[in-house]
Amino acid sequence: MDNKPELMVRKPDWLKISLPQGKQYLDVREIIARKGLHTICVSGKCPNLSECWGRGTASFMILGDVCTRACRFCSVKTGSPQGIVDWNEPDRLAESIEKMNLKHCVITSVDRDDLPDLGAGFWATTIKRVKERNPEVTIETLIPDFNGIEELIYKVIEVGPEIISHNMETVRRLTPKVRSRAKYDVSLKTIETVAKSGKAKPKSGIMVGLGETEEEILETMDDLISVGCQVLTIGQYLQPTRKHLTVKEFVTPEQFRKYKIIGLEKGFKFVESGPLVRSSYHAERHV
Repeated sequence: MDNKPELMVRKPDWLKISLPQGKQYLDVREIIARKGLHTICVSGKCPNLSECWGRGTASFMILGDVCTRACRFCSVKTGSPQGIVDWNEPDRLAESIEKMNLKHCVITSVDRDDLPDLGAGFWATTIKRVKERNPEVTIETLIPDFNGIEELIYKVIEVGPEIISHNMETVRRLTPKVRSRAKYDVSLKTIETVAKSGKAKPKSGIMVGLGETEEEILETMDDLISVGCQVLTIGQYLQPTRKHLTVKEFVTPEQFRKYKIIGLEKGFKFVESGPLVRSSYHAERHV
């Protein structure tokens, strides 16, 4: 694979974002820093950080901030955590959610292929702790694929999050180029396992602007519908650094609106589709 740094492409006006500000933003930042927590908002360089933190919401990232996979779209650090796990993190997270007075929270994680159960047990413990301390809160979990192993996926399902999301990220043809170890069909199987359980709402997300065609996007929608996915997010890929894949196209707001209409017609219950949409964007609406 060619690992030469990619050129950064100038963004169109519709991708301009506001700078972080306001008391709510500062309060969220202070709690996260004081409790030693990680968020995908920061690690993933999310363009909606200002808006979401300003509403008092954040997407928490558990199991550290070093991922064992090296996807070419993702700005999260990659490396080998060498089996190190912070078992105090679930309690700190549960306390932070209480202090932020959240009604809904999103939890995701790095991939932990270094752990015997790929982190599934830690996931289950975290959700239990959050629910014990915050019995009224609803939870969306954005999980890794756990290599498609149903037993591991069920460890998350059985502790009762309202939504379980796993992102396809891109279309079948581009998956080997865009993602690290993840496989298109394994991701479909992960979502299907959630859907067949009937215990959580299955959700997924894809990026556009990586060189896919409209036909491929529609094929991915059909694949997701076929395995029971109910919620879909579609957003513009933005190159985080020169080391990552370059943007092939800035998809117009009109095309995003078209994808939303088509997705709803195909049978998704919710479709969030827009240039700045990310997996957890308006997540509280999807419960």
